[in-house]
Amino acid sequence: MNQMYDSINNRTAEGHDVVMQGRKVMEITGVKQVESFDSEEFLLVTVMGMLAIKGENLQMKNLDVDRGLVSIKGRIFSLVYTDQSAGEKSKGLFSKLFK
Repeated sequence: MNQMYDSINNRTAEGHDVVMQGRKVMEITGVKQVESFDSEEFLLVTVMGMLAIKGENLQMKNLDVDRGLVSIKGRIFSLVYTDQSAGEKSKGLFSKLFK
């Protein structure tokens, strides 16, 4: 695990990598912003789009905003990318409701 963390930790926010170990620990680089998080879902804005991570007992293990690094631990069920930011996603939902 130290080797994985050292490799991820030495990268910059310019690239985007997701490294998961045993569905229990996840290291993500290229994170621009943490939109929201709780024990079941993390919403991250990355350089590759919005990333939703779902699971149970999820916790933020490490956050380094200068480097764009986020570490999450817990039981990870899924990772889903969208090309929309959270604001665009919300706008789309409200525009559908009020048409």
